[in-house]
Amino acid sequence: MKKLFLISVLSISSVSVFSQTLGGPCEGCEALLEYGNRQLSSIDTLPDYSKNEPKMIVTGTVYKPDGKTPANGVIIYAYHTDRSGVYPTKGDEKGWARRHGYIRGWTKTDENGQYTFYTFKPETYPSRTEPAHIHLTVKESGKQEYWIDSIQFEEDKLLTKQVREKMGNRGGSGIVTLKEKGLLLLAERDIILGLNIQNYH
Repeated sequence: MKKLFLISVLSISSVSVFSQTLGGPCEGCEALLEYGNRQLSSIDTLPDYSKNEPKMIVTGTVYKPDGKTPANGVIIYAYHTDRSGVYPTKGDEKGWARRHGYIRGWTKTDENGQYTFYTFKPETYPSRTEPAHIHLTVKESGKQEYWIDSIQFEEDKLLTKQVREKMGNRGGSGIVTLKEKGLLLLAERDIILGLNIQNYH
């Protein structure tokens, strides 16, 4: 009886982790599917973009597994902290927005494999235990969604050698060197589908 109860609890509380076959365990990857009925395009502007500095463009090309052919129609989900280092909520969030906050967005790559998010630079957690980062999840047609290496910033002092060594280079390197593009910061993050992703066929 106790064994059956334990299995039942595990199946309920960990369904998102254990049902993830592509890319290994992923708590919250299904948040990528929460865009509802909106029509996705290759460009999205994340909430609070207009009232935060420094403003930033996150952009890049998504490639097929050969690393050369642009991949059209790939959905990319991004979310990050605010300037105080927390995932802000307004109190009426549903689904994974209760954990990820409302600073999140979705794009769908165009025929050139391009995607662009207009946002602002996130801050590290108040505990300063991790470098500032932008979480990314991708989904290509006919495959389960999976997470790739977060975008992290080369100049971040918390991006230590130890942190770098733990990265899996999932989808390619997430470390970017910020460049100035007018009044904006430019973060270029290309993605190679399936690269270093478990069970990718």
